[in-house]
Amino acid sequence: MLTTAEILKKVKALEIKSRKLTSDLFTGEYHSAFKGKGMLFKEVREYQAGDDIRFIDWNVSARFGHPYSKLFEEERELTVMLLVDISASSLFGTSNTVKKDLITEIAAILSFSAVNNQDKIGVILFSDKVEKYLPPKKGKQHALVIVRELLAAESVNKKTRLSNALKYFSNIVKQKGIAFILSDMLDSEYEDALRVAGSKHDIIGIKVYDKMDVKLPDAGLWQIADPETGEEKWVDTGSEYVRDMYQQSFFDLTAYCKSVFTKAGCDLLHIRTDEDYVKVLQRFFIGRNR
Repeated sequence: MLTTAEILKKVKALEIKSRKLTSDLFTGEYHSAFKGKGMLFKEVREYQAGDDIRFIDWNVSARFGHPYSKLFEEERELTVMLLVDISASSLFGTSNTVKKDLITEIAAILSFSAVNNQDKIGVILFSDKVEKYLPPKKGKQHALVIVRELLAAESVNKKTRLSNALKYFSNIVKQKGIAFILSDMLDSEYEDALRVAGSKHDIIGIKVYDKMDVKLPDAGLWQIADPETGEEKWVDTGSEYVRDMYQQSFFDLTAYCKSVFTKAGCDLLHIRTDEDYVKVLQRFFIGRNR
């Protein structure tokens, strides 16, 4: 468990990194990728070549004897929610970092991107239940509170139940919003909850995984423990059959996850703990802009 001093130090480091990334890379892409709720009337000006004739203000035009156009601007304010998995499996990692640290860093980037665009940002921390809820608010100070909570978060329960987090999100956010699900998605039976949430909200899943989630090394007999159930067993990693079955179970769960998100009309990104997540997010934002 991190001390208060360690948490504050990490918050500052993440703030500096996030601020640089959002200002240098993500501000424009984020703004364009996520449209506002609609268009608001701004003002009337004299008609110019190329103006849409549907937006001519006929009353003003008649008063002044020549055409005037209505101008509109995007209603930008959005509500962004981060659904962050803090179950025991998020503490696993064999490369540059554990999954929880990567999830926290991505969440910090998204929080500061939202704040920079005057959007509200909130968080749901979940395991197999909702562990904590931070209501959506604007402002840098709120983003810093979110980062601090993410760094300090420790789940009471160890298992993952994504459906409970999605149902909670659907119940508390009534107007259409954006939700990022940050998780290793080591779960099943959440298709109905995702379909319901996805029918109203813009949902993006970010599946974070470690290379050893995919493939076991050939290293002989290992005693391994499931971090979410506590179950221990001996595994012969020297067996090609065992390694193949382990890899296939990862592929099966990944295929299930992809199918569920596709059927719900939601986006899904995959980020490995030793990958450059900045490039993955940039590609996603730019792809949505197109």
